[in-house]
Amino acid sequence: MLIKPLGLENMKTRLFYIALLLAWSLTSAQAEIFERTLANGLKVVVKEDHRAPVIVQQIWYKAGSMDERTGKTGIAHVLEHMMFKGTKAVPMGEFSKRIAAAGGRENAFTSTDYTAYFQQLHKSQLPLAMKLESDRMHNLNLTAEEFGKEVKVVMEERRMRTDDEPQSLMNEVMNTAIYQQHPYQHPVIGWMSDLEELTVNDARDWYKRWYAPNNATLVIAGDVNAEEVFALAKKYYGPIPKSIQPPRRHFTEPAQLGIKRLVVKAPAELPQLVMSYHTPTVQNLSQDWKPYALEILAGVLDGNQSARLNKHLVREQQIASSAGAGYDSTARGPSLFTLEATPSTGKTVSDVETALRAEIALLIKDGVSEEELQRIRAQVMASEVYKLDSLFYQAMQIGQMESIGLGYGATAVMLKKLQAVTAEQVQQVAQEFLQDDNLTVATLDPQPLSGKPKHQSAGGSHGH
Repeated sequence: MLIKPLGLENMKTRLFYIALLLAWSLTSAQAEIFERTLANGLKVVVKEDHRAPVIVQQIWYKAGSMDERTGKTGIAHVLEHMMFKGTKAVPMGEFSKRIAAAGGRENAFTSTDYTAYFQQLHKSQLPLAMKLESDRMHNLNLTAEEFGKEVKVVMEERRMRTDDEPQSLMNEVMNTAIYQQHPYQHPVIGWMSDLEELTVNDARDWYKRWYAPNNATLVIAGDVNAEEVFALAKKYYGPIPKSIQPPRRHFTEPAQLGIKRLVVKAPAELPQLVMSYHTPTVQNLSQDWKPYALEILAGVLDGNQSARLNKHLVREQQIASSAGAGYDSTARGPSLFTLEATPSTGKTVSDVETALRAEIALLIKDGVSEEELQRIRAQVMASEVYKLDSLFYQAMQIGQMESIGLGYGATAVMLKKLQAVTAEQVQQVAQEFLQDDNLTVATLDPQPLSGKPKHQSAGGSHGH
């Protein structure tokens, strides 16, 4: 839900009430979070929420595609698929069947920074979820036959979601241009040539290297008692031995030395322009301020109907049929501030780029108004309050912050820092980061559609 623009006095009143609501929500939320680390190094974080008799279990491994070695891209994601292939105690296919029979749902996802597995069930089924998840943490069956089948599933997923999707293809090509050294240049799903060469031994090495209690965070959220959860975690996860963890390499990306441009030709209906600037992420919670100013800047440009890009480019000038901005302040590696737009009928990609550049120049020259700043603050606050309604999202937030090294307490600190951002700081980060030497521009050049029906994307399913 987004807040409609109001007069400044009304906005201040609305902001005051949202701040009160947020303070209450976050105080109560923080008060219900408990943590304990087991003897084997597994960190267990419990978020008590007694509104409904349900629980979420999430296990987060601090290993994502950025930890892969050259020539082995995609192995983190393939191993995620293999985690559903069974153990000695739980034959192939049984994991999902047992969760479904208990009235639950489950899935998994791999990202650049981490890999996570989750179940959502009735609170009485937490022991079942823990028994199943802890079993596959160290007893996974990895056979050459099943690995061969699953790699083919992933290759087809790649064809459907990247090779046959023009926007995804352009983003992939763009990342290889943006990142000169950082492993974010590689797609999470892997390069096709690497997938073709992966073997079951690569999966075994990855599993042995990263899947250990001392490289994981267990998050339990819902209608539970923290002490009871810790006892269950000790029972099911406690006996798993810790492993010697290899040091995680810290990657840096050298400063860009000038504007980069690329064109991607792919069958598509419409052209598209994407402009991405290198930006930092939050590394020091208490001292950093630029990532928070960049978050506010993204809100000024995008976020609702009265944001600048939609108001100016789409509604008033009618240069673009859609336009947006995005930035993520939290990740293990660096981030990007991205602008994208699709030209209106009769307009070109060049017209759109000129219009986007004019918006940036205006921002750098005149800054942002106090009314805009108030609106974005209220919007950020409101969205965080509404997110607290989702048990799953609460657990996600904890797991993500723990996995990238900021800790679950970061969210409350970051919200306070966002509220403290000034108009001058927003103008300053626009001037510092939104400049050509820091920029990669990608254009999607639409080619004729073949007339073949497009693949239906699996939309979040992971083929298990």
